[in-house]
Parts: sequence; C-alpha cells; structure tokens
Amino acid sequence: MTPSNIACCTTVDLSDADVIAAMKEMEGYIDITPGDFKEVFRIAYIHALRRIMEARTAQDIMTKTVHCLRSDMDLVQAAKFLAEKCFTGAPVINEQGVVVGVLSEKDFLTRMGVDKPTNFMHIVAHCLMNRGCMAMTLKNHVVAEIMSAPPITATPDITVNAISALFVEKEINRLPIVDTDGRPIGFVTRTDLVQSYCTPFGGLT
Repeated sequence: MTPSNIACCTTVDLSDADVIAAMKEMEGYIDITPGDFKEVFRIAYIHALRRIMEARTAQDIMTKTVHCLRSDMDLVQAAKFLAEKCFTGAPVINEQGVVVGVLSEKDFLTRMGVDKPTNFMHIVAHCLMNRGCMAMTLKNHVVAEIMSAPPITATPDITVNAISALFVEKEINRLPIVDTDGRPIGFVTRTDLVQSYCTPFGGLT
C-alpha cells in the first residue's frame, strides 16, 4: 500500500472557503490562489504520510498480548484453545519459550485433506463426500506434527512497509514479533496492518 492509497483512508476534504478563512487568519499578504494552496497541501500531506509510515515499526502497531501454543500440545486441546479465543492461528513455542512454528486453520485443513478451501461450504461439501468425520484424523497427534515451520518472524524494529511486503511475498496473515532470543513479544495481523495505514498519524510527529 502506497501513501497515495493511504490518503483514501485519511483524506481531508479541504474547500476553498476553508483555505480563504485560513489565509485571512494569517498575518501579511499571501500571493497564492486557493487552488494552488490546496495542491500544495495535498502534496505536503502525501509527503507527511510517507515520512510517518517509513518511520513506523512493528513496535508501534503490534498486539503485545501474545497467546501461544506449546509444540507438544494435543491437537484437540489446540483446536479448543483457538476456538475459545476466536483465533484463526497462533505462534507455537517450545519448552524454552522460543517460537518454533505457527499453527493456523490452514494447517488443520491440510492435515484433514482439504486442499485450498474457498469458503466454509467447500469444507462442508468435502466432509459430506467422505465417510466419517475427517477431523478424527487429528486425534492423538500434537501441534508440532502439523504446524508450519520454520516460522516467519521479525523483530520489533521491522517497518510497517516491510511487514506489508512480507505478508504479500510469504502469503501469511500474521507475523510473530520476537526478541533477540526468539521469544514472542507481540504479533502483527493483517487487521493491525490495515488499521495502521488508515490511522497513519497515531501520535507520531
């Protein structure tokens, strides 16, 4: 997403009357038409967005409360945990608390034999065409067996623009943010990313 795209979320509808009123409040004579003033404002606004977005990092937008799964957790427990939290995925840690993978709905579906479902009814149809409950294949297995690994992670200083590029390149929906030891300190989702673009100023100057 570029600064010009961002402007659609945060644009200011500046009228000629607004410009004239502002010019009247300024001391001295300003040799500029309202139209030229608005054009200068528009360009300056885009430059401000670019400067702020290039400075913003994961530290500024990440969710700092991280709910993780253990790599040795039973898949039934993991599914229940995600369902209760209304999560579609979560980082996976080992005994040392280091992120070693990510478990998502996609991992469950892949293990169940559902290839790239387009919607929920696709899953229902797939289940109805097979005898028995496909989810039964997940019993007596642990998170480490089906999680996506190695995990794609980043440190708090990664920029928002870099996160956006990473989401597109790696086709991921969430990015665990880790410290220098690989332990989770936050995570960024696509929702966090979109919100950061639609509220670019967020206290930064």
